[in-house]
Amino acid sequence: MTDLLLRALVFLAAAALGLLAAAGLVDGVEVSTSGFVVTVVVFALAQSVLSPVVMKMTDRYAKAFLGGVGLLSTFVALVVATLVTDGLRIRGVTAWVLATLVVWLVTALGTFLLPFVLLRARRDDEPPTGRRGERARGGRPGRRPRDG
Repeated sequence: MTDLLLRALVFLAAAALGLLAAAGLVDGVEVSTSGFVVTVVVFALAQSVLSPVVMKMTDRYAKAFLGGVGLLSTFVALVVATLVTDGLRIRGVTAWVLATLVVWLVTALGTFLLPFVLLRARRDDEPPTGRRGERARGGRPGRRPRDG
């Protein structure tokens, strides 16, 4: 259960970072502060539902496009988020293309890197005990301190 919640948190955080990056980097992309949370949730839900569907359809009908599944599902999730919420506006073809690329790249990197960041923060919060006690005294982990 904890793993599922952690994955959901990572995916929501990555989606938020992707949408913020697109808004900051691409002219024609606007994210409102009032609808940002709802937009992130709608985008993340749409992305998580659409990715397997797009993957299955691509695998069945157009195997040559399997590499673009992430980009296509990101684009469709952006369309859904703009239609369902008032928190995201994308204007112009160039903005749609660049927003899709930026959001896809940032969410991909975020879902890959954020677990490492969270695990490191979690590990740093734990007090050293047992075998790891040597590290607290300045020794290297796994080695016994010298006598004398």
